[in-house]
Amino acid sequence: MTAVLLALLAAVGYGVSDFFGGVASRRVTALRVVVVSYPMSTLFVLVLLPLIGGTPDTASMLWGLAAGVASGFAVWWFYAALASGPMAVVSPLTALLVAGIPVLVGLVIGERPGPLAVAGIVFALGAVYLVSRESPDDVTEEITGGRELRFTRKVAMLTIGSGAAFGLAFVFLHETHASAGVWPLLAQRGAASPMVWLIALSAGEFQPLRGEPLRLAAYVAVLDTIANAALLYAFHGSLLSLVSVIGSLYPAATVLLAMVLLGERVGRQQRVGMVLALASVGLIAAA
Repeated sequence: MTAVLLALLAAVGYGVSDFFGGVASRRVTALRVVVVSYPMSTLFVLVLLPLIGGTPDTASMLWGLAAGVASGFAVWWFYAALASGPMAVVSPLTALLVAGIPVLVGLVIGERPGPLAVAGIVFALGAVYLVSRESPDDVTEEITGGRELRFTRKVAMLTIGSGAAFGLAFVFLHETHASAGVWPLLAQRGAASPMVWLIALSAGEFQPLRGEPLRLAAYVAVLDTIANAALLYAFHGSLLSLVSVIGSLYPAATVLLAMVLLGERVGRQQRVGMVLALASVGLIAAA
């Protein structure tokens, strides 16, 4: 039960972090926000180290580094896919892969969730897909200059690569040892931050933030650190397939905040997805 609550905390943390990141991205590009939030989160992990403790071991640090590299590639490919492809296809497919790949890996390595947990996983996968769906709107058309966005083979490969990389980052964190505390997160951020900087430099978006975007980036960093730490401890207390699928429900928190705080309309599919998300958590918690 504790692992389920930690995974749920991670999902909420990721979702609220994405909300603040989305608000900041309406003023500056999303990549500029990540360039600042990633190294900030590294500093916050350093603050947590003496408070939480833990003894780093070689294997856990290497798995943390692998998770960081995977996260860096995931961010790169995801933004590239969004730049050329339709968000209504790229976003839900990426989210489904993030949730589904750790489940498949968990089954391959021998995890066998009970009937209720399996039902919860199925509900959660459906919830992730439905909640992540977005429809093209006037804002999208304005950003693209009226350019038609197609789900080409290149966009498909970028989308699949991004979802797979994010999902594998979850798998790699699951392989760390509980005795290492949050040291693997330090390795993760230490590897991911330089990659994000290189991506931003190549895109011409390595620029400092000021004012409200900088404050929002700091919120993103704090929430992302909390979410990652919660997920790490959840992995050490339960199955990869169960923890990862609950952690992947973060789009529900983002959509809910956008609806309540920004007055954004929520489509029928997203409402159904949010109901499925609640049902999936209940089923997995009862398993």
